[in-house]
Amino acid sequence: MDADLKALEQKVSQLIGLCQQLRKENISLRQELAQSQDNATRIKENAALAADRLETLIESLPGEPDE
Repeated sequence: MDADLKALEQKVSQLIGLCQQLRKENISLRQELAQSQDNATRIKENAALAADRLETLIESLPGEPDE
């Protein structure tokens, strides 16, 4: 009986340790996700700015010469 309680206590301790580890990992992953989302937003904004600049540049190019 005493051995069973010790084994159960050990398993519960392992479970608690695993839960703590997973919580830390979850926090870390949430931070990474937030940073990745911010980076993606910045990239989209930069791509939109580049597209606008290219469009403006293309519009400023001289047209085909008259024949």
